[in-house]
Amino acid sequence: MSFLSWIKEKIFYDLAIDLGTANTLVFLKGKGIIVQEPSIVVINNKTGKVEAVGKRAKEMLGKTPVNVVSIKPMRDGVIADFEITEKMIDYFIKEAINNRSFIFRPRIVIGIPTGITQVERRAVKDVAMRAKASEVFLIEQPVAAAVGAELPISEPTGNMIVDIGGGTTDVAVISLDGIVLNHSIRIAGNEMDEAIIQYIKKKYNLLLGEKSAEYIKMQIGSAYPLDEPMTIGIKGKDLREGIPKTIVVDDQEIREALEDVVSVILNAIKIALERTPPELSADIIDRGIVITGGGSLLKNLDKRIRVETQLPVFITEDPLTSVVIGAGKMLEDIDLLRKLSLI
Repeated sequence: MSFLSWIKEKIFYDLAIDLGTANTLVFLKGKGIIVQEPSIVVINNKTGKVEAVGKRAKEMLGKTPVNVVSIKPMRDGVIADFEITEKMIDYFIKEAINNRSFIFRPRIVIGIPTGITQVERRAVKDVAMRAKASEVFLIEQPVAAAVGAELPISEPTGNMIVDIGGGTTDVAVISLDGIVLNHSIRIAGNEMDEAIIQYIKKKYNLLLGEKSAEYIKMQIGSAYPLDEPMTIGIKGKDLREGIPKTIVVDDQEIREALEDVVSVILNAIKIALERTPPELSADIIDRGIVITGGGSLLKNLDKRIRVETQLPVFITEDPLTSVVIGAGKMLEDIDLLRKLSLI
């Protein structure tokens, strides 16, 4: 390794960040994904001190004393708490570079939903700049996910990708390095969790926490009937007696709980298909729909979309990381990055 290469390795830390509602991922150029943690911060209200961030903060969710609060600074894919988001990003950047000091500030690529406003975009950029970035590139998440999934977005063909995250679902048709059409809704994985909470509360008078609802969704949640029935024991607080209680629910019940949210996501896909130009529609018939994001892991969601649209449907190899991997790949091609960047 030359002296110049050694110096660059020591002082340059270009990063890609998937700043998600549910999870934040950080990709370090030349190293890969360094951070993959929940977008949660625990703050002590008395001192203003950050008590925990990421996985440790999630473990404390719903278990903190009165003076300590768990905060999710991202809501529906955008910044809900500017100050806490800045602290979270700063923490994850330091985690990514092992708390080493650096001479030059890093260039940072951040994946954002397609449906956010110019003001919301500016807020994301400002937070990254305050977290010591030298230059910030904002890339729409479907584009980054398409690059991460190795779709041929530079070719004159239609590529439809559906990114179902924690706070938003982005449906986009991409061709010639740009989004030809997109449809974004602020309904995704978090709404699935809330739907389960409300269903169990209404049917069984049992109150669940967010972590419990997410666990149920991951274990037996589905969008289309399963090959074999599944059941799960869940614990919560009986609203009539006020005491802990355990019940057993099956996959059909949870599918019923999730139906409204799944239907909204399916409708968003159908709207995008209806608006797609005919020439690109022909490509989608041949190439199918690619789904990614944590929400795409809902059991049989791909099968449900296939049945509803009569089109081939594929899940990316690693739905949870495709956005940050795509954004990280763009760090290798600064000209393309500048071309695709929104700000």
